[in-house]
Amino acid sequence: MKYTVVIVAAGKSERFGSTTNKLLHKLSDGSLVIDKALQPFREDKDCSQIVLVTNPDTIDYLAKNRATGKEMYCFGGETRSDSVFHGLMAVKEEIVLVHDGARCYLQSEDLNNLKLAMESEKAAILTKPIVDTVKVVSEGYIVRTIDRNILNGAQTPQAFYIDELMTCYKKARKDGFIPTDEAAVMEKYSNTRVKCVVSLNHNEKITTIDDIK
Repeated sequence: MKYTVVIVAAGKSERFGSTTNKLLHKLSDGSLVIDKALQPFREDKDCSQIVLVTNPDTIDYLAKNRATGKEMYCFGGETRSDSVFHGLMAVKEEIVLVHDGARCYLQSEDLNNLKLAMESEKAAILTKPIVDTVKVVSEGYIVRTIDRNILNGAQTPQAFYIDELMTCYKKARKDGFIPTDEAAVMEKYSNTRVKCVVSLNHNEKITTIDDIK
């Protein structure tokens, strides 16, 4: 299954707690966070194109120091949704995966299971069952408890057919709807069911410096 991956890496790292953009943070093995995020797709023969959506400074650094020839670059937008849309316009394959640049722990097992799901599905995302008890809170007080057995945390990559995802995104932009992930766009503007593929590994997103430590 040939696919394009759009790596969303245009955030400002405001919550990271460092003067360094978290994507360029150096890990203990000498690699960068963004290196780790790109690695599974650079190594996957089914990935024919990597579209990296980021800011001008990061593009300049990566293009000069980290390019492999498989990547192309484009500028991000004001919101994550804008950045994804910019990336989608550059996609050349029929199937696209969207992945967070700060989610650098993706394992090949999870990626392969997502690809396997797309052999029979029109849309699929990685998820993780919620283990904490979840409370609905209003003005600092609990309103009710939600059954955690029906809850999953959405992760990336998220996989779709590009034509349908672009159609949904165009409708969202026209309506002023700003989604926090691609599955939300499909839920709102498409009848296609989104398959949940449970992640079997640690695949958390880096938000603060403690997520690395």
